[in-house]
Amino acid sequence: QLQLEESGGGLVQPGGSLRLSCATSAFTSEYYAIGWFRQVPGKERMGVSCLRPSDGITWSSSSVKGRFTISRDNAKNTVYLQMNSLKPEDTGIYYCAVTTQQAMCVTHYYEHWGQGTQVTVSS
Repeated sequence: QLQLEESGGGLVQPGGSLRLSCATSAFTSEYYAIGWFRQVPGKERMGVSCLRPSDGITWSSSSVKGRFTISRDNAKNTVYLQMNSLKPEDTGIYYCAVTTQQAMCVTHYYEHWGQGTQVTVSS
């Protein structure tokens, strides 16, 4: 059973930075894609940034492009989300997830999820 564990969330002021980590119990290369998703109360969980391990291709939502970067450390089976220039609208619970299906950052195709980590951007 694949396990995913997120860490690195917290409270940060607008303009600040955070780095989220997702530690996995298996090689991320075994999956089609791994990604980060955000959920806020009353809204659907949405894809933020995703990565395809086979070739390193990434995708990011237009709302975070240029500010967030997804990356991986194969030796540590860990995926990161570097978040810079944070805005209040980035607030939410961030989940790490993987899929075996050929779908980048399409939420309902993702099969395994972590428990999430809270990110709050506020002054």
